[in-house]
Amino acid sequence: MPISYRTFRNPDPPALVRIWNEAFAGRGAAFLQGTTPLEHYVLAKPYFDPGGLIVAELDGIVGGFVHAGFGADAAVHRLVHETGVISTLAVDPGYRGRGIGKNLLRLAETYLRLKGATAIYFGGVRPHCPFYWGMYGGSEPSGVLASDPSAEPFLRKCGYVPIEARLILQRQLDQPLGVADPRFSGLRRRLEVKISPRPSSKKWYEESAIGPLEMLYFQLLQTAGGEMLGEARVWDMDLFGWRWHQPAAGIVDLSIAEGHRRQGLGKYLLVQILRYLQDQFFTLAETQVSAGDAAALALCRGLGFNDVDEGRIYQLQP
Repeated sequence: MPISYRTFRNPDPPALVRIWNEAFAGRGAAFLQGTTPLEHYVLAKPYFDPGGLIVAELDGIVGGFVHAGFGADAAVHRLVHETGVISTLAVDPGYRGRGIGKNLLRLAETYLRLKGATAIYFGGVRPHCPFYWGMYGGSEPSGVLASDPSAEPFLRKCGYVPIEARLILQRQLDQPLGVADPRFSGLRRRLEVKISPRPSSKKWYEESAIGPLEMLYFQLLQTAGGEMLGEARVWDMDLFGWRWHQPAAGIVDLSIAEGHRRQGLGKYLLVQILRYLQDQFFTLAETQVSAGDAAALALCRGLGFNDVDEGRIYQLQP
């Protein structure tokens, strides 16, 4: 049966959803019940280019696809064509072993180079994550998951090497927090946590990447004066909840202001977030930490988070 390759067409989403659900059956990929998530998290992006979504077709049946896009500048405001990102590649299990994956990958690389890419990465991670936040990786884009065991051998064979790793951690919320920290009584007297809808960052690329995710914004404020000492964002991981059979929330961008670190503020803010999620009947919280960030790992593990996966970002070698 001859295999042909072409760019995206408007009738393709149902076939792409079918292949997605069959190719990505692991814990770190959302199960899609229809085409709406694909429309929201991928096709509706203002920088979506049909030329970057390439499908393999066998006698009129879509058997695989690859999707390539571009990263952001240092300010996370502008799309830059020098940084190419292959966001995903999926082949129907029934059509594997025919070289479709490798051919799709090379076609994506060609597309990126013709658009000006001088560096090509496989797997999105901020700030280079044009598509699929909310569909793959968990609480935020995390490259390629170790729980997809066939991915790394394939990528290495095609000339890609891992350059960065992120640990994915989860905590069950149906268990009591049981945090005893003598610093908390003093922090409660002088700090308050404000919760509001996430404000716009006014960064075009970042706002485009986040897309339809409804995030809450947590601020740790001085009671006297209102100075912000810490912040974090939280969102409902509803598509992943279908896969995990429990309501889950993702915690991203937790940070404490310079000059106020190592005083227990990060731990205090994270505990308040977890308690809020418990009150909202979430049963699982997820966050991600760079594999080299020992302090953040110690904080999360000390509050009962456990390592569940690892995301790796790959770069094509010259």
